[in-house]
Amino acid sequence: MQNRKVSVIVPIYNAQEHLKLCLDSILNQTYKNIELILVNDGSTDESLNIIKQYKEKYKGIINIINKENTGVSDTRNLGLKCVTRILYNVCR
Repeated sequence: MQNRKVSVIVPIYNAQEHLKLCLDSILNQTYKNIELILVNDGSTDESLNIIKQYKEKYKGIINIINKENTGVSDTRNLGLKCVTRILYNVCR
């Protein structure tokens, strides 16, 4: 299973307080063949800046989608559309 890529989708809305802990937890797992899809759902706090910093640090692993607030279900579904195997070019 080590060669299979795992896609982790994280819907984000005003999560600055816990976001670093969340991302560090995901990125510090022993399984390394992952892509992290961070979907910012119109946050008004520093969440977008935090995820941009992580994207810069973890190039090739993190993809960011920034959109207007439409709720967690829509946000999660958009993340699913951007999983590598489904629509690779949409989120790059």
